[in-house]
Amino acid sequence: MRFIAAGLFWLWPAFAQGPEIGVIEIYGLRKLPEARVRQALGVKEGDPLPRSKGDTEEALEKLPGVVRARLEAACCEDGKAILYVGIEEPGAPRFEFRDPPKEAVLLPEEIHDTYVLFLAALGEAVRAGETEEDLTEGHSRMKNAACRAQQEKFRDYAARHLGVLRDVLRNSFNEEHRAIAAYVIGYAEDKKAVVEDLQFALRDPDETVRNNAMRALAAIEVLSRRRPTLGIRIQPTWMVEMLNSLVWTDRTAAAVNLVNLTEDRDPETLAHVRDRALGALLEMAAWKHLGHALPAFILLGRVTGMKEQEIQEAWRSGDRERVLARGRELLKRRKR
Repeated sequence: MRFIAAGLFWLWPAFAQGPEIGVIEIYGLRKLPEARVRQALGVKEGDPLPRSKGDTEEALEKLPGVVRARLEAACCEDGKAILYVGIEEPGAPRFEFRDPPKEAVLLPEEIHDTYVLFLAALGEAVRAGETEEDLTEGHSRMKNAACRAQQEKFRDYAARHLGVLRDVLRNSFNEEHRAIAAYVIGYAEDKKAVVEDLQFALRDPDETVRNNAMRALAAIEVLSRRRPTLGIRIQPTWMVEMLNSLVWTDRTAAAVNLVNLTEDRDPETLAHVRDRALGALLEMAAWKHLGHALPAFILLGRVTGMKEQEIQEAWRSGDRERVLARGRELLKRRKR
């Protein structure tokens, strides 16, 4: 009963025999040959997804030089699954999570139950293809009427229970309640006041909490650009670090948000991305699924100094190599 939607993708809830694999993308490799990973993976393009996510990850982690492995399935390449395989090698950049909080604090029942109703409505909206949302107020207002009716209640909850939402988000042992708090707190009237809470949640050990916090920050960023007099400032630090995460949803959501945060070409932010995540951007910008590759492609073009028009022309013409080559050259110079 948690929410991971990020606009670009929807995840299968579990790995099971069924959907056929259209593309396998492997990221995080530094020294380990890709062929070794594919052999240990035990499946190839055209096969069904692995029967057991956990067993497959364990098989990958037995390879010499693999610290951790992570599998995620995403939709879709020509109607088939995209299997993302994350590999962490010793000494590679990694995104560190906080330890799980342990306090017995929970949300009021009305917030929890409304969120459950919202997810049910969201599921129906997705099946109907009604996923459009308006972020101009700094939070999501979905076009689907049933979803929007529940979202309107979140505004009232954020006004009446802001202290509880903060406490749960930072301290609750229950990851479901932290995930709900991360979503609902974004509906607070004073967006500037909750940015720090959401930034804190980006390092939560639960990926749904992180994704909900990222979505809330993305909406607040839209408002901050519409109304700069509000003085809202979203620091890119943890989003940049998330580009090195083993978790595919972290990487993709961070790239989407960083495209928005770097729209004005802030030199300090671009330098931070270049210093901390250039290798990750190169991997992501080369992904076969264009929708998932595009945010990293734009970021890569920006950190290598390309003009926006050049980046757009390279993408439209299918000449991704023009941008990737600049990224590889920059990475090579930085290693000297």
